Amino acid sequence: MYDYNIVRPDECEFIEVASQDELDDGERLFIEVDDIQIVLFKIAEKYFAIGDVCSHDDGPLGDGNIEEFNVTCPRHGAQFDVRTGKALSLPAIVDIPAYPVRVEDNNIEIGFPTK
Repeated sequence: MYDYNIVRPDECEFIEVASQDELDDGERLFIEVDDIQIVLFKIAEKYFAIGDVCSHDDGPLGDGNIEEFNVTCPRHGAQFDVRTGKALSLPAIVDIPAYPVRVEDNNIEIGFPTK
């Protein structure tokens, strides 16, 4: 299972990736941390981070359309929940990474499991 949101915060190393001023509601930010491609979304005033990869064919996912909390892969139409990384439609059947996000002193941080 790739949903790192279920990892306890004390089991994560949080890395600052942006300030809150850099991302308006409905926008996304592409980030690379230790060769991991991540897309950070701000939806309904909350932040969500997922891997920028479709599990169907390893293509980029972050440029896909967002509807509510679902992102649609621009290549073949697979949908994923940005809150959990869960694959919601074919042709994808494997979930993608979803990372915990927190805000500390106006800075957005993404958590990576240490264990």
